[in-house]
Parts: sequence; C-alpha cells; structure tokens
Amino acid sequence: MKIEQYISQLLYRYQCVTVPGFGAFLTETQSAHLNESSNAFYPPKKLISFNAYIRHNDGLLANHIATAEKTSYENAVEAIQSEVDIWKNILEINEKFTLKNVGELSLNTEKNLVFSPYEQLNYLTDAFGLNSFVSPAIKREHFKQEAQAVEEKAPVAFTPETRAKRGYLKYAAIFVLALGVAGAIGFKLQQDKVAAETLAVREEVQKEIQGKLQQATFFIQSPMPAVSLSVTEAEEKADLPYHIVSGAFKLEINAQKATDELVAKGFQARKLERNKHGLYPVAYGSYATHADAKAALSQIKRDENPNAWLLIEKK
Repeated sequence: MKIEQYISQLLYRYQCVTVPGFGAFLTETQSAHLNESSNAFYPPKKLISFNAYIRHNDGLLANHIATAEKTSYENAVEAIQSEVDIWKNILEINEKFTLKNVGELSLNTEKNLVFSPYEQLNYLTDAFGLNSFVSPAIKREHFKQEAQAVEEKAPVAFTPETRAKRGYLKYAAIFVLALGVAGAIGFKLQQDKVAAETLAVREEVQKEIQGKLQQATFFIQSPMPAVSLSVTEAEEKADLPYHIVSGAFKLEINAQKATDELVAKGFQARKLERNKHGLYPVAYGSYATHADAKAALSQIKRDENPNAWLLIEKK
C-alpha cells in the first residue's frame, strides 16, 4: 500500500497529517517573496516539516485510506502499522528513505530523524497555476547629475541683452516642466489602473479554474471488457495476501538463508518478492484470511519472535 500517496493527498487539505506510531507531517503557509540577488519572484506555498513526537492516531489518515481502499477502519490501521514497520526496518539498514512527493527521511549521527521536504510540489491550493519567474533589474538614469556635470564643464557668460531674454525662457521652462510632471502623473495613474484591472482578471480566472476543478467529474468512456485468465502459481500465491514477517534483508542470499532456517524449524516459510525499498521480506507463513494471520502472529510472537509483524499485500 502506497501510504505516501494518501499522505500527499491529505497535505493539500490539512495542516497536520499524522502517521500513527511514526510521526506527523506539518504544513505552514509562506507568503510570496522576492529573491533580491536573482530578481526571482516566488508565489505563496506550503512549507512541510516533520515532528517525530506526534504519533497519536487522530484517525485522519486511517479514515482516508479506508474510504479510498473501500475497506474497514481496522484494516486501514493495521496496514499503516505494517508500512511503518517497513519504514523503520529500512532506516535501520539504509539510514534513509524517500516518500514520493513528500520528502526524504534520514538518521543523523545521534540517530534522530531528519526530514528534507520535496520542494518541486506546492500543496497550497490558492497558489494553483502560479509559477516563479525572474524579472530583469530596473536601471534608473540620473539625469539631474548629468545636467549638473554638463553645466560645470561649460559655463555660460551672459550679456545684458541675453539676460532680458532669459525671462521668457524661464517661463517657457516652467511650462514645459509642468507638462512633464502632469504627463508623468497621468502615466502613473494609467499604470495603476492597468495593474488593478489585470489583478481582477487574474483573480476571476483563478476562481473559475477552482470552480471547474471542484465540479469536474471523471468517467471512463469505454471500459475494458472482462478477461478470463487461468489460475497460475502466481495467482495461488496472491490468494494468500497476509504474511507473518520475521525480517527484511538487503541481500537476497541472506534472505534465502533465513528462509531455509525457518523451513528447518518446521515453518512453511517463503522469501517474498523484492519490495519498492529494495528489501527481501522473509515470512514464517502466508494466510488467506486476516483472522488466520492474526492468530498465527500472536502465537509466533509468544513462542518464537516478539518482533514479528504482519504484512498485508495489496491484491
């Protein structure tokens, strides 16, 4: 069962998603920001963190899995526990593992869990469709300093006649300056108006997209016809989805050795297929029903191995 997929789905809607017996993934909203060194603008997003001390089962993840898998709440809780046991086993062997679209968990030198979030996915639904972008830096020209530099280099000597004409030039310069100021103010007001209208259109489009996403219905136009298959050995094994696991091994040769030892003790042991974490689980036995597996697990924990655990293989 890909529990990380259900964790990822819940992070879109909730601020805290707890994995019972393991820890909790927390989210915090970060506002849009600017990186001044690169002139890059980033939209708002959810920052994900991990707290290993929040382990109490609040029912959120188990209820979501039970609904999605169409199974009981109790089976969902046991499936979560089985997956958590696998995670802990992987951490003991590899000291790290990755949850798809969530982040990477690893052990530091003090054997404490360290979480590195997956940065390429934004779990903030309000930021849907918003991407980061880089804007070129604005270069401001200082005309006043250049004009002063020109005047200092080329002083002008005035005659009485020139002084008389300077009065008209003064009023003309004031008139031209007033026109320039009015034009600049008008241009600024126009820019503000265009920006406001653009923002309103963007918000309207965003609302329309959100509405369509919420109202969308997905269906299959042409379902595949039913296919009849003959029963094979692989299918017979698939009818035994409940496995009592003694341990998981990174090397297949070690897994086979552990299987042979259990067979020698009288167990119907078997080496399972390599899982997504690259480990080979070794089972004391496999069972068709949950009740049989639970009864066998209790006996094995009491008489053989208190660290044995139940692996539920998804059909």
